[in-house]
Amino acid sequence: MSFRWTPEHTQLFQSEGFVHIRGLFTPAEAAEYRREAHDLLKRLGQRAESNATWNSVATGKTVIKDCHDVQNHSAAFTRMLVDPRLTAAMVGCIGPNVQLHHTKMFIKPPEIGSPFPMHQDHPYFPHARHTMTAAILHFDDAPIARGCVRVVPKSHKLGPLVPHNLRDFSLSPTEYPIDKAFPVEAKAGDAVIFNYLVIHGSGVNVSDEARTTVLVQFRDPTDEPLLHVHESRGQGLMLAGVDPNAGRTKVLVDDPEFLFPNSIPDALLPPGRKRVTV
Repeated sequence: MSFRWTPEHTQLFQSEGFVHIRGLFTPAEAAEYRREAHDLLKRLGQRAESNATWNSVATGKTVIKDCHDVQNHSAAFTRMLVDPRLTAAMVGCIGPNVQLHHTKMFIKPPEIGSPFPMHQDHPYFPHARHTMTAAILHFDDAPIARGCVRVVPKSHKLGPLVPHNLRDFSLSPTEYPIDKAFPVEAKAGDAVIFNYLVIHGSGVNVSDEARTTVLVQFRDPTDEPLLHVHESRGQGLMLAGVDPNAGRTKVLVDDPEFLFPNSIPDALLPPGRKRVTV
């Protein structure tokens, strides 16, 4: 039976901050997207990110491969972005108008696939109304042993939090340990969709198989970004509905210190930017 979004999915997303969609894609479709992802990694060769492990968990013993804007590399991923099953889920989460922010492929290699520490996505690309949402599309099974996504249910209701690590924006590993978060064990073809305020992360892939996913980050086109950050080639593409502002949505603040006053390291301030005392 093909997937159909229901009002119950919307209620779950609004209440818990995330929803696990089982069987968004068929096993055969997931296998084809997996092939596309691994073929892309081969084509990229040395141009691929050699190790995208975050500095707060970098030990030199784990690795993760990634690639931004996968739709610019394969038409299969372009078609995937407007698959009616996926866009129905996006509309069910944030409303009729859905705009692409960016995509990113992650491949956690067998036995050494890096973890992601617990974090919110908000600091990377903050928006005024917090409509920013992520869909993690699974092309391999993702049990705990493969480093599945873990979330803190209802944590979107906490609002934006000040990160523990202001370089990678991860939260305190003592306050938010990965192994204490809820594991969302997924099958190939599943999607996990969550608001960017939800605290989430993932464990190490200790299995003998890779974990392959593509993340699709999307928003309401009228939700104003606060900073000029994370601007990608595909940003602004309408996946559902229309852009009521006809591309005129403006950046509101454009000051990285606005998020966490007196907390941003000097090295991360723009050139010539003077520290503001508050």
